[in-house]
Amino acid sequence: MYEVAISAFITMFVIIDPIGNVPIFMALTKGTEHRYQRAMAIKGTLVAFLVLAFFAWFGSDLLSLLGIGLPAFRIAGGIMLSFIAFEMVFERRNPRKSKTAEDLNSVISPDDISVCPLAIPLLAGPGAIASIMLLMSNYAGDTKSQMIIMGALACVLLACMIMYMLGAIIERGIGDTISAVITRLLGIILAALSVQFITDGLRATFLP
Repeated sequence: MYEVAISAFITMFVIIDPIGNVPIFMALTKGTEHRYQRAMAIKGTLVAFLVLAFFAWFGSDLLSLLGIGLPAFRIAGGIMLSFIAFEMVFERRNPRKSKTAEDLNSVISPDDISVCPLAIPLLAGPGAIASIMLLMSNYAGDTKSQMIIMGALACVLLACMIMYMLGAIIERGIGDTISAVITRLLGIILAALSVQFITDGLRATFLP
């Protein structure tokens, strides 16, 4: 059970990237009161959890309706995660995410950024959705393991909430250099995870 919890936590932490999202959150809430930032952090992470929980429990059924098998989804998810890992290692992900958030925020009322762009796509983006579905599919029929995965997801999003609330302090403390080092290390881990997803998908496809 500990292996399931650690694997799920690391995977979702790397994908959601709470540390890398702090500067984006601070930019989106720049000039606002701490009470507003706290409200957006709480609401945004709760919405993200609900979105990811939906795909975690019902994503496989949705794939079945579309005629997509889990091996194919594992391969596609692994390929997509490998691109995200590439962006993290070469420092291209945060600038892209920041621009996406700013573009969305410019066309949506700035009074509430919790649902979009904070929850979707910054927290519950395609990579996070694919990852939680893949993790849950690895333990299909094992309710206990799946509940542990959901608990790990909740812990990651709780970490996001706390980091957002302490955004100004964290941003000053870690600095750009440390943040870049952490992002690159997480990108390498994600690259290895993406290869594992692809390998599992290929094995299931050709060696049923």
